[in-house]
Amino acid sequence: MKNSKEVFNKFNQITAFVIGDVMIDAYLWGKVDRISPEAPVPVVAVTKKESRPGGAANVAINIQALGAKAFLFATIGNDKTATECIDVLKEFNLSVDGILKSNNRTTTVKTRVIGNNHHLMRVDEEHTDDLNKDDSENLAKHICENIKNIKPDVIIFEDYDKGCITKYLIDRVVEEAAKNNIPVTVDPKKKNFFNYKTLHSLNLT
Repeated sequence: MKNSKEVFNKFNQITAFVIGDVMIDAYLWGKVDRISPEAPVPVVAVTKKESRPGGAANVAINIQALGAKAFLFATIGNDKTATECIDVLKEFNLSVDGILKSNNRTTTVKTRVIGNNHHLMRVDEEHTDDLNKDDSENLAKHICENIKNIKPDVIIFEDYDKGCITKYLIDRVVEEAAKNNIPVTVDPKKKNFFNYKTLHSLNLT
């Protein structure tokens, strides 16, 4: 028990940068008591709606729940949904200083439709192409500036293959982390899987 307390006390002193795809996990709950006359599909009479931070934002929430301080970095769209996304992050006490907006992106929303306690379908609104050169450079610059100013204890890449994390971003952030002796950890997806090999050559994992 003493060792467990020591672990959590040390975790309370950690500052983590979480970099990756931020999205909204939306839920529609309702009742189903008929089939649509337009197609053989159930009609869900919605009784409850909820939006939660998803993707890398959910990881940041879990880190904070353990007592550490999490800073979230991502690029989302410059659309109406972006405003909702920022509001949802604030509701969960996440810093939004690391969230950049781009006219070239769509803020990712994953909406689950649940009728009579059964998950009926999911609707995804997203843009999965990589950030363009300017957006990737802006995000990398913003992260590197914060690395210098805040000096986090660890940097975490949370990759959901939605385009926020690019090879350029990985290389820039890993290089800056190496200069500051900051360990980097990765939760990879397929697209960038081999782009993290730089971490091993720099002994940052």
